[in-house]
Amino acid sequence: MPQLLRFGFLVCIAYFIAMSIAHFFGIKVPLLFVYFDTPFYAYQDKIISFAVLSYVGLFYAASRDIKTVPVALAVLAVTVLGLASVNLSEGLASVMQDGQSTWPYWAQTALFAGIWAVLMVLYLRRPKV
Repeated sequence: MPQLLRFGFLVCIAYFIAMSIAHFFGIKVPLLFVYFDTPFYAYQDKIISFAVLSYVGLFYAASRDIKTVPVALAVLAVTVLGLASVNLSEGLASVMQDGQSTWPYWAQTALFAGIWAVLMVLYLRRPKV
């Protein structure tokens, strides 16, 4: 496993742990909450906090075994597509206030896409054994 790729997954682990903690305690700040300024139910955020831990486990596995990296990358790609779908949805539009922009959500979706792209490049450019 290339060290830079391992480091990338370790950074993701730290990020998703922080996201899980923020959701558990309802700390609604950008970067840790994608939809930080929309209405929410506390029980949903508790569920999200536990679900986010699956990313932690998956990224830990990817940091330890190169064979799991494609699965981690696929899951992260689906996450980006899912967030884009939510950003475009009528459901999101229905809870936004007049004049409220989706720009912050797109920026965070782009952040996830950027993380995916960096990890993908590191994976594809790894030395083949």
